[in-house]
Amino acid sequence: MLGPRRGWQALRRCVSLPRAQREVRLRVREALGAREPAGEVKVQGWVRSVRSQKEVLFLHINDGSSLENLQVVADPSLENRDLTFGSAVEVQGKLVKSPHRMQNMELKAETIRVVGPCDTLAFPLKTKERHPLEYVRQFPHLRCRNNTLGSLLRIRSEATAAIHSFFQDNGYVHIHTPIITSNDCEGAGELFQIETSNEAREPAEKTHFFDVPAFLTVSGQLHLEVMAGAFTHVFTFGPTFRAENSQSRRHLAEFYMVEAELSFTESLEDIMQVMEDLFKTVTSTVFSKCPRDVELFHKYIAPAQKDRLEKTLKNKFVIISYNEAVEILKQASQTFTFKPEWGCDLQTEHEKYLVKHCGEVPVFVINYPYDLKPFYMRDNEDGPQHTVAAVDLLVPGIGELCGGSLREERLPFLRSRLQRYLDLRKFGSVPHGGFGMGFERYLQYILGVENIKDVIPFPRFSHSCLL
Repeated sequence: MLGPRRGWQALRRCVSLPRAQREVRLRVREALGAREPAGEVKVQGWVRSVRSQKEVLFLHINDGSSLENLQVVADPSLENRDLTFGSAVEVQGKLVKSPHRMQNMELKAETIRVVGPCDTLAFPLKTKERHPLEYVRQFPHLRCRNNTLGSLLRIRSEATAAIHSFFQDNGYVHIHTPIITSNDCEGAGELFQIETSNEAREPAEKTHFFDVPAFLTVSGQLHLEVMAGAFTHVFTFGPTFRAENSQSRRHLAEFYMVEAELSFTESLEDIMQVMEDLFKTVTSTVFSKCPRDVELFHKYIAPAQKDRLEKTLKNKFVIISYNEAVEILKQASQTFTFKPEWGCDLQTEHEKYLVKHCGEVPVFVINYPYDLKPFYMRDNEDGPQHTVAAVDLLVPGIGELCGGSLREERLPFLRSRLQRYLDLRKFGSVPHGGFGMGFERYLQYILGVENIKDVIPFPRFSHSCLL
């Protein structure tokens, strides 16, 4: 007797149409990449242009799968008044070889159905216009229909997949760290606190939903460190939140963070090697999977970025100590807004200068002053200039991209700094380290985008559309 699943599969085979009668649905990317003509295909998407001539009707349609549009050739009798720029359509016909050099295939339409009409006068994106990013930013609900933002979202998707593949291929376990947490990993106090609507209305009765104050996470590091006590290599990739009241081009209140922890390592070089390999592997993958999308940014947004990135991928990243960095800055002919002094944190202007000084390639700055860094970073025990085994990766035009360190696994050292955090070091503690990289800042760097708000799918709290 057939089980329920096999019985259903057998029934489906009985009612299936013969293969020759089946209609094939293709994405635009699949149609453009087809090697042979095909009959009875269906393509769905949005009209990017309409050109009607006496004997032929030309459409260009796009479904988001590709920067390139698919050309549709049709009889003028198929035209109707709803077939306009921006309208959603379903086209059935035959996929044939295109006579034009710029496109391999085109669709010879037999039927065109307008699924959703578009009022071209009211639609804020206009055909054949290259809208600046500042203009498109006003329409968060429509900007994905713009070529630049469409390319960005395909690049984000491929970069996300490449990051996961890198860690999976290297034996890391993916951990879903919580978004709602009671800890402040960074210790900076820049957190978004979570309250229920009742708590907000009745502040006098301060009862917390979780019995303790709860916040949106600023980092998954502490949760990863817990998992690093059972798995030697772990990573997380998820949303993080910082309540920095900054409207600069470099800051976001919500962004995605890639974080990893490596157990049984006593070498900062091991951490730096993973950071460098991650950057180069993901960037090379994005370049190979999205060549036309990346080319759009490097041609129209940041023309010099392609050469910079090729240089970055070919060369080994430079390593300098914090001490060396301060000396380089002190000897610089450039006047800085913030005077470089030992014991002071490096500002963005300092970071950019150091990258330029080292030949416009990424630079690791290691061994920062003990008092500059959080409690969990490993003490170098290096005498009068007390430092910790910390590292920041600086990249051209941006400054800091990644930050990491060896973690302090020695219980006596931690006791002197902080009483909490100690249980993790009592039971089978091992030397370990980790790092974090802001995903949006990574995209901002490889694409050469000036404003980081242009690399996120939806601008936060837009006046025109709250999504």
